[in-house]
Amino acid sequence: MNVTHSKAKAIELNCSSAIDRRESQEVNSNLVQFKLKDRGNGAKNPVTARDNVSPNNHKLEFDRHSINLNSPLNSVSEKPSSLTEYTVTVLLVDDQEMIGEAVRRMLASEKDIVFHYCSDPAKAINKALEVKPTVILQDLVMPEIDGLQLLRFFRANSVTRDIPMIVLSSKEEAELKAQAFSLGANDYLVKLPDRVELIARIRYHSKAYMTLVERNLAYKTMQDYLVKLEVEQKKSQELLLNILPEAIAEKLKKEQGIIADEFAAVSVMFADIVGFTQLSASIQPKQLVHLLNDIFSKFDYLAERHGLEKIKTIGDSYMVVAGLPEPKPDHASAIAEMALDMQEVIATYRENAGLSLSIRIGIHSGPVVAGIIGTKKFIYDLWGDTVNTASRMESHGIPDGIQISEATYLLIQDDYEFDKRGFINIKGKGQMAAFLLKGRHEIEF
Repeated sequence: MNVTHSKAKAIELNCSSAIDRRESQEVNSNLVQFKLKDRGNGAKNPVTARDNVSPNNHKLEFDRHSINLNSPLNSVSEKPSSLTEYTVTVLLVDDQEMIGEAVRRMLASEKDIVFHYCSDPAKAINKALEVKPTVILQDLVMPEIDGLQLLRFFRANSVTRDIPMIVLSSKEEAELKAQAFSLGANDYLVKLPDRVELIARIRYHSKAYMTLVERNLAYKTMQDYLVKLEVEQKKSQELLLNILPEAIAEKLKKEQGIIADEFAAVSVMFADIVGFTQLSASIQPKQLVHLLNDIFSKFDYLAERHGLEKIKTIGDSYMVVAGLPEPKPDHASAIAEMALDMQEVIATYRENAGLSLSIRIGIHSGPVVAGIIGTKKFIYDLWGDTVNTASRMESHGIPDGIQISEATYLLIQDDYEFDKRGFINIKGKGQMAAFLLKGRHEIEF
């Protein structure tokens, strides 16, 4: 039957407006014939779902089978089918209440089946959302809406989309079957079907639906787990990269044991905050740690901006290197820029916070060996004479001075301003030429 515009609109809006129920119904003789036999006088009367069952032995006979209307509705049934170990919830949508009553009685003795009935197709989707069926039986011929259109609405709703649909029709029609299946019907039955067959099909489709629900739930659980795992892996990766250079972190994942690489040309810097020891005696420890963290965080930002690799902090000393783990041709210039910016950071603290702080910096360029040793609490570190010399440049330097070795000076002498400090006695090294980096060359136009 054709769907009226108002009914189709009502269904499409989740059946917000109900169809007025007809005061009386006529049963189409080509659908099913009901015969009520009274053993006492053989009288015949029409039966509806609202009729009370008389105590007499009435039998509702169909063309293909019969149902005893006097059997107790909650009688103990045979052991439920092994196809299901859960409750089967059936929703029947049919405008003929006699069909609803007949199907209810077919299923009444099945302990694992819960039956729900909806005679108003305009309320069918809301009813399904309420009872959450595992299978839906739906008539294809209803006076106020086309059953195929209702099937479309069920399949368009995200909640009812996957629920198995068994469509009921008055006769076998190949074209109607094809339409129903093309719209998403799972099965097709001529009503009223044999009770045993109906129950078997209900249980079969319910089991398939519950398997689908369980599979989807398992898949969603797995996806949620994978998302959480990805988040945790990302956190772990970020934590690892906060400790080690990315190239070394990847290498550590693949290799075990000592990781050591030689680099022929790098520049190493040591920086020490002068006056920090005296400051620690005048402020609270927690405040001191916050101050140091703030300063070193700004240094970390500068190291990242200039493409340098922070190695470690020791107390109030900061160590950084340019030219590894990836070679950097302008390593000396990069570390000189870092040193000048660090001076500006400390000068800002001294001016804004009124703190008596200064910084002493030492730089040297040359070959090093870099890598990881040990098996616990990994740290990427440097070894070699270049490291020792850079440390001596810092310890023999002057507050607010950037002292560099001759090796570094020769690499950047054309781009910066210097003061020659001359030769200084370096512990363990003897006399070494040293220079004080003062600033960048001013560009003249």
